[in-house]
Amino acid sequence: MKVCITGGSGFIGSWFCHEYARRGVDVVILDLIEPSSDLPHDRFVHGDVRDVEAVREALAGCDGVLNLAAAHHDFGIEEETYFTVNKDGAAVLCQVMDEVGIRRACFFSTVAVYGSASPPLTEETPPQPESHYGRSKLAGEKVFEAWTLEGDDRRCLVIRPTVTFGPYNFANMYSLIRQIDRKQFFQAGPATNIKSLSYIENIMAASLWLWEHIGEDDAFAVYNWVEKPDMDSAEISRTVADALGKSFRRIPLPLALAMAKPFDMLIAVTGRNFPVSSARVRKLFVDQTKFEADKARRAGFTPDIELAEGLRRMVKWYLDGGREQSAEWHQPPAEIMRRGGE
Repeated sequence: MKVCITGGSGFIGSWFCHEYARRGVDVVILDLIEPSSDLPHDRFVHGDVRDVEAVREALAGCDGVLNLAAAHHDFGIEEETYFTVNKDGAAVLCQVMDEVGIRRACFFSTVAVYGSASPPLTEETPPQPESHYGRSKLAGEKVFEAWTLEGDDRRCLVIRPTVTFGPYNFANMYSLIRQIDRKQFFQAGPATNIKSLSYIENIMAASLWLWEHIGEDDAFAVYNWVEKPDMDSAEISRTVADALGKSFRRIPLPLALAMAKPFDMLIAVTGRNFPVSSARVRKLFVDQTKFEADKARRAGFTPDIELAEGLRRMVKWYLDGGREQSAEWHQPPAEIMRRGGE
């Protein structure tokens, strides 16, 4: 058994590489970024998911494709790049999979496809994506759906995760942990807004289990992944603080006053990047991101790790050395990086 992981050098891809190695499955990584020296894999193809020649080289001898390559940052990427990577890259993969006879694919999409849709946000909810990221990922889903409709035992699993965190991730949860650790975190208002999260070990296990159980009657299968029960922002912060052995402070101001942009003015005047701003207050303590994932659990998958334990595991990694590390953020180039620099 051999699987090609596009974007395999990244956070989620690295976890899959280690798990596949544990299971005795060979992995080919297709990525623009060289994998770390300790990442287990059979072959590495330095290439762009939009480049047919690179994809052909990567998929040679493989039995399945796990497509994690994506344009996903919410800044610094043009609209066209989101679509060339997330939609056109999917089309290239489908073309080459047909050339080499691969009939199994897994596509990591996003809950951003739901956009402004009304809750409850389940797999049956009609998508209403608002961002370039959400729209391009939905377009990628449709590419894979059309591919499966060609029949001949083609099957594709689509995973729609929410914010994914865990050890070795340096995104939003890392920022929260660091702010609490450095006593730079302030809570404004009651912070009762739900923040649906995905813990890396659970979403990896769910994806592999669901991929193995796609049936003939569900050749194109779409699943959300969210940890349950949900936590609100206050519960998440308290869990992190407890794991760090720290306390966190509430701003001695009403939420409405914190939203009145006094910190924005202070940032503008001083030029300093304070941990509090109206945008951060809204994102952390006002905006709600609540999604449902009952379908995966009804299918028979049960996660091993509770959300609070996932938070504690990430804090432990942070304390054991993660606080001394930093991430290098990589964005896909607007122009396709072709083999041989063409």
